[in-house]
Order: sequence, then C-alpha cells, then structure tokens
Amino acid sequence: MAEPNSLIAHLIELRGRVLKAVVSVFVVFLCLVYFAQDLYHWLATPLLDTLPENAQMIATDVASPFFAPFKLTMVLSFFIAIPVILYQIWGFVAPGLYKNEKRLVAPLLLSSTLLFYLGMAFAYYVVFPLAFAFFSSVAPEGVAINTDISSYLNFVLKIFFAFGLAFEIPVAVVLMCWTGMTTVESLRAKRPYVIVAVFVVGMLLTPPDIISQTLLAIPMWVLYEFGIIVGSIYSRNSSDQEQQGSS
Repeated sequence: MAEPNSLIAHLIELRGRVLKAVVSVFVVFLCLVYFAQDLYHWLATPLLDTLPENAQMIATDVASPFFAPFKLTMVLSFFIAIPVILYQIWGFVAPGLYKNEKRLVAPLLLSSTLLFYLGMAFAYYVVFPLAFAFFSSVAPEGVAINTDISSYLNFVLKIFFAFGLAFEIPVAVVLMCWTGMTTVESLRAKRPYVIVAVFVVGMLLTPPDIISQTLLAIPMWVLYEFGIIVGSIYSRNSSDQEQQGSS
C-alpha cells in the first residue's frame, strides 16, 4: 500500500505534467489561430479541386464561418502537440518501468505518433482526392453540390481519426505479443479472419463507397503483416535474452 506522502507526490507530479500538456496545446493554438482561415482552406482543397464548375462550399449557420476554422485550429493544435503530451506521459510512467520495458515502451510511443501522423497524411493525400472525385461524379443530374463547411469539417475529422487509429495496428500487435495476450504463430493462423475483419472495419469507418473502404482496408492488412514481422523479431530477441540470462 502506497504511503500518503508518496501518493500526494505522485498526484502533484501528475497535475504538473497534465498542466504542461495543456499549455503545449494552448501555445500551438496561439501560433496557429491567426492562420485559421488559411488552414481551413488547405483542409478543403481536396474537395474544392473536385467540385464541378461554379460549385462552392456554403455555411448554413450564421456562426459557421468563425467556428469551423476555430474548431479545426483547436483539433490541429492537439494533433501537433501529441509528441509533447506523450513525452509527459512517458516522464510520469517511466520511473515505474523495468529496464527491458523502457526499451520497448519508448520506441512504441515514438512509432505510434509517427503512424498516427502517417495515417492522417494518407487520408488527406490519397483517400480524399479519390473519394471526393467519386462523390462528385455520382451526383444525380440537376443536383447542385454545395457542401456545408461545418459538415465537411466533421466528416474529415472522423476520417482523420479513423485512418490515424487504423495505422496503429503494428503497435497493437507488438503490445499483444509483448503482454502474452497472443503469439505470432496465432496471429499468422488468424490471417484469413483478419482480412475479412479489416474490410468490415473499412466499411464501418468510411463513407459508403468501395474506394474509401478499400483504401482503409488494404493499409490495415499491410500494417497487420508488418506488425507480425516486428512482433516476431521482438519475440526472437526476447527469447535470446532469456537464454543468455539463464546460461
């Protein structure tokens, strides 16, 4: 049972690290808020490039022209500050980890951040142009495409989160192997079920078109295979270290 003084010290440290994380998001927000309108235009570019001639985005609410860019800036500030937030988390939990756990957790924190950014970049530069071009091409004749800026923002943020989360599959696979929840051999045996599952997840997390579903499902499958490779390397290294320790 932890002593009261020790518990209070941990709570004080936790409060300080949470405060630093919040301040980091606020600082990034202050740096970006002046460019809020430009950031929204950058976000809307994949849609604007695929709209028919004379089509444009609209604002159905009076305050949307202000709140949509403001909301985007807030979310983007959090995404940019993720490395600082993860560093504060690492600083809080690292003292309680063993040496071999630190060797695994630190690379996983870094790789999870990079994979999340990679997922969002993949959505913006690959998925959006193809998906929006598809949506524009299947619009019924006589229907004018005028997307509301708030609806568009909510849509792309969901897609960003879906792809960012999907690209975390290698980290999840390595963690499951590390904690003993499963083995590399078991993951390989479940490959056919995983292939079906990723297409089902792609259907649930993306718009109802085959292009977006496939563009999410295939990277998830590839990342699953990559996670198996990394997990097998880690398992082999761990077994070698155990053999050296017992000899």
